[in-house]
Amino acid sequence: MNISGLCLFFCLLFTIVSCDEHDHRYQDGSEVVLWMNTVGPYHNRQETYNYFSLPFCRGTKQEISHYHETLGENILGVELEYSGVEINFKRDKPRTDICEKIVTPEAYDELTYAIKNHYWYQMFIDDLPIWGIVGEMDESGKSAFIWTHKKFEIAYNEDRIIDVNLTSEAKVNIKPNTALKFTYEVIWKPTSVPFAKRFEKYLDPGFFQHKIHWFSIFNSFMMVLFLVGLVSMILLRTLRKDYARYGKDDDLDDMERDLGDEYGWKQVHGDVFRPPAHPILFASLIGSGYQIATVSTLCILTTIAFDLYTERGLLFSTAIFLYAASSVVNGYAGGSLYARMKGQLWIKQLLVGAFLVPTIICSVAFLVNFISIYYGSSRSIPFTVMLSVTAICLFIILPLTAVGTVLGRNISGEPNVPCRTNAVPRPIPEKKWFMEPNVIILASGILPFGSIFIEMYFIFTSFWAYKIYYVYGFMLLVFLILAVVTVCVTIVATYFMLNAEDYRWQWTSFLSGASSAFYVYLYAVYYFFFKTKMYGMFQTVFYFGYMALFSLGLGIMCGTFGYIGTQAFVRKIYSIKID
Repeated sequence: MNISGLCLFFCLLFTIVSCDEHDHRYQDGSEVVLWMNTVGPYHNRQETYNYFSLPFCRGTKQEISHYHETLGENILGVELEYSGVEINFKRDKPRTDICEKIVTPEAYDELTYAIKNHYWYQMFIDDLPIWGIVGEMDESGKSAFIWTHKKFEIAYNEDRIIDVNLTSEAKVNIKPNTALKFTYEVIWKPTSVPFAKRFEKYLDPGFFQHKIHWFSIFNSFMMVLFLVGLVSMILLRTLRKDYARYGKDDDLDDMERDLGDEYGWKQVHGDVFRPPAHPILFASLIGSGYQIATVSTLCILTTIAFDLYTERGLLFSTAIFLYAASSVVNGYAGGSLYARMKGQLWIKQLLVGAFLVPTIICSVAFLVNFISIYYGSSRSIPFTVMLSVTAICLFIILPLTAVGTVLGRNISGEPNVPCRTNAVPRPIPEKKWFMEPNVIILASGILPFGSIFIEMYFIFTSFWAYKIYYVYGFMLLVFLILAVVTVCVTIVATYFMLNAEDYRWQWTSFLSGASSAFYVYLYAVYYFFFKTKMYGMFQTVFYFGYMALFSLGLGIMCGTFGYIGTQAFVRKIYSIKID
């Protein structure tokens, strides 16, 4: 890749993650833009529509000095529309008319439906979110009232906006064929709060830093210590006995040893490093797991360092950038593993590894997008954004995956297993039902899920309810605990399998680690029915579709953790005793 190509590549990536061209500084009297975003039912957070899809009206001002919208905002359904309301920095505005709207029978039905279903809207001033309710029903539930006056109280510190409060006033009964006059006023107030702390009012320390949250972290940490100690004690003690028992056979020749009545993990040393079934899919999943783990780690660390959650759509845009940039990790891990398994169809593996996760995501997103278009929701992804995502896959992800695959095959693609693989696979003896791979896989996911169970509640609440997740230090600790617990559990599961003379440990270790995602999805089902008040086909499909994607990504990552730890364990025990 030449110098100009590299420059173009990094410029494209920087364009994707850049969030806002505005510097959040104003001069006295300069324009302050009020953006109208979306409106929708309170209980269905993701069911959002354009603000002007309801019969609201715009102000008289038609021109603005700037406009900004990123790829992340587009995908997240942010649909900014200029309000037409004139606001100037440090200039109070008395009660002023926005417009007058005639309530037609159609408009009456739309507004009444919105008020009955608790519709509320979101606006932005200087990237600060503002929420307001459309209206309310009377006590009898027969008459609908709408708020027609918006009072903005804006706090400033020198040349920066610090806080925005909205008060809805002037409740008017809606009746067909009547006129509604919408008004607004602006009051500016000085404050001593610094700009760096202006987002703290949107956070909820009482919820996220509750004693239960701290206790769950402590409980998970103690479980890690106990599990690591237990695994180390059991394995070291058991392996010491195995080595002593196998040492008695040192003087026997191969024929006598094979005809003996010994059993256990040593008996499958000629098959334990046999390549797994479906090596292309397996290598692609492991490569994708490396990539997802890399993106997750970098996103958490970057958010801890730079508070990405304070800027609209920035965290999601950063995740897109990191996923594209880390494709070289996917190619390196998947390509080198496939080469060590002596795979020959490396180009096919490259393509599968590059497009496996994006294809699954796009498939689910296409289904949700189809329903979003049917409902007319702002969550529908524009065609131009689809083209942008396709271009990222073809011109960034695929080339970087190819570079990583070539590097992986040439640097660490040589097989270096400590045991020779037999030409004929060894028959797998019958074993008790609880030693079957499927049972081991399902049982292995319980402890890892238990270590993240409480954190899942906070993450779900922040995404599906009106909370902003900001305790990424907690998330980092839980992430590390999950990795350690997953590795320990899969090592134990693999040892039991090998001791039962079942050498199919590769897929079992991956699926044992990934099985925690199955319990996460079951918890998501419980959360939907018992912790939310969501309703309707759109929100239901959106919820279960994207929770399936979340669980799948978590499963691929945890499966990779399990395979990495188990591979190191298997290589260690067979390289010590088996020459």
